[in-house]
Amino acid sequence: MGNHPIESLMKTAMESIQQIVDVNTIVGDPVESPDGSVIIPISRVSCGFAAGGSEFAPPDDDKEKGNSGGTPGQAPSLPFGGGAGAGVSVQPVGFLVVGNGTIRLLPVDSNVVVDRLIDTVPDLLDKIAGMFQKKKKVSDDIIIARD
Repeated sequence: MGNHPIESLMKTAMESIQQIVDVNTIVGDPVESPDGSVIIPISRVSCGFAAGGSEFAPPDDDKEKGNSGGTPGQAPSLPFGGGAGAGVSVQPVGFLVVGNGTIRLLPVDSNVVVDRLIDTVPDLLDKIAGMFQKKKKVSDDIIIARD
């Protein structure tokens, strides 16, 4: 099965997808803000691909005449009908912000409040732990001063 027409259809569709979807589509080009932070857009890319085809049998009158339609010594060349298609969807997910010694993901979707609360929990826990350590140190200093 040498160079079948469906192969060229599939090759053309896949090359088109490859031109559309590259790494810069998913992780965009970084943009530097005036304060020195770097903002990188992040996207979700989904793609689908389909191809199909059919070879049609020669008409009955060609079979009766013995006309194979091909060259001598080869299989007959049958009529071919086919098609290929592809679709690509690019959806923004968020922005990666790098600056001031931190890295944060700012999501685009509507659950931003919940995500922000989850992002602030580690900082809150660190502050609470720091407050308990200060109280313990102050109480230890008072006990040592009485001795």
